[in-house]
Amino acid sequence: MLNVRDASGGYGERTVVEKVSFEVEQQEILGILGPNGSGKTTLMKMISGILPVKEGAITFRGKELGAYSSKQLAKEIAVLPQLHSHTFDYSVRETVSMGRYPHQKGMFAPWTKKDEAAVTEAMNQTGVSEFEHQSIQDLSGGERQRVFLAQALAQEPKLLLLDEPTNHLDLSYQKQLLDLLKEWTATHELTVVSIFHDLNIASLYCDRLLLLHDGKTVRLSSPGDVLKKDIVEKVYQARVETQIHPELPKPQITLLPEHGQESSSIIRKDLFQVSSQHVLLTAPHILKTLSSAVIGAGLGWHRHFVNRHVPMDYECADSYEDMCRYADENGWSAADTVGMMTAVVVEDVVIREFEHEKLSIVVAVTAGVGNAVDVSLAHQRNDKQTAGTINSWIFVNGKLSDEAFIQAMMTATEAKVKALQQLNVKDPITQTLATGTSTDSLLVAATQKGEYVQYAGPVTALGKMIGRGIVECTVEAIEVYRKRKSGT
Repeated sequence: MLNVRDASGGYGERTVVEKVSFEVEQQEILGILGPNGSGKTTLMKMISGILPVKEGAITFRGKELGAYSSKQLAKEIAVLPQLHSHTFDYSVRETVSMGRYPHQKGMFAPWTKKDEAAVTEAMNQTGVSEFEHQSIQDLSGGERQRVFLAQALAQEPKLLLLDEPTNHLDLSYQKQLLDLLKEWTATHELTVVSIFHDLNIASLYCDRLLLLHDGKTVRLSSPGDVLKKDIVEKVYQARVETQIHPELPKPQITLLPEHGQESSSIIRKDLFQVSSQHVLLTAPHILKTLSSAVIGAGLGWHRHFVNRHVPMDYECADSYEDMCRYADENGWSAADTVGMMTAVVVEDVVIREFEHEKLSIVVAVTAGVGNAVDVSLAHQRNDKQTAGTINSWIFVNGKLSDEAFIQAMMTATEAKVKALQQLNVKDPITQTLATGTSTDSLLVAATQKGEYVQYAGPVTALGKMIGRGIVECTVEAIEVYRKRKSGT
């Protein structure tokens, strides 16, 4: 539909955009990204015909833009600039109705049912119908933005050009506007080219992204191929991290500020508090965590770590809410807490410190094997799960990559299985070697200060400490559990 071939342009003798090329297919959303001064707005003005193309060519539906009259072009292409100047005090409905001008034949053309339907639909879809009789001057910046979007949609264009469409809009209206544009590309055969400053929004809603820097193309591709850590950091001169969106296969960018936690305190054994109700560690500062706990599960940041004792016959319709309540009642914010439950005596917790050169860890384990399970034969069992038995904590005084967090969990799980084998722990139902219990929980937490750790597999420095620590602590914890059960 739109074809930009080696296009260069700018202002006067100054060239801002140099030899940019891309094509936009019908019903596609293309996002244009780049830091301030990269040529985004200049390129948009060239596409809309406001600025001439000095070199190269821009064609729309096979014809160069200069071959269209201004009214012909307005029937096909609508433009929503970033800022608007308002000379006349029109009402909202009058403003939106101006979008029908390109479709009028003659100065005194009659207003048709089609015109009315287009205006009404655009106002309803953008949520500005309630303001239709108000002056455009009386609206907020976000409300005006929606009115001018309605004007553009009432024009029934085939190509919509947007410069920062979410500017002045709160989060809710940003989502509504972009969801609407995504819907109209499918239902109204609309094609969209839009400038974005927000990389995450562009990633979520655009089919492809064009990244500019100093007027030149850095990359033109899918969001996942454009918004890579090294590319974004080089173009924007800022530290970032990339993650995958929780619901869509789209990257999301997190800005990494230069300021951070000033505390460099490390986790040591003497920070633990043990009572008959729970094992508690409150860290000197917030730690990055990965866990399978009742609360605080997944990847996050937490400061309080609780292993709570519950009776063997513990039953609760909502253990998550119960654990949140327990945390709040004890003065720990549930949002800042990793909370586990266990039926073993928590005062029997085994806590040890391990060091290797500049790296150190603390391992804490509570363990019992009354509900031991051989995972390879678990499909033959019909019994329900009972309160957790082996809960393992690993605190790392270092900075872990995401790979290291995952590998640390794997290494710790392998080490736990080895400890059970070493003690010949068996599944009481299958009488085969157990691999764990029915509801084990595991935590890996890191200070994110000090030594950087890329990997935590079994043969790495961190992996070796985790393997040794989990085996030794789990073996000791199970031996204490067996002695208590036997009464010796």
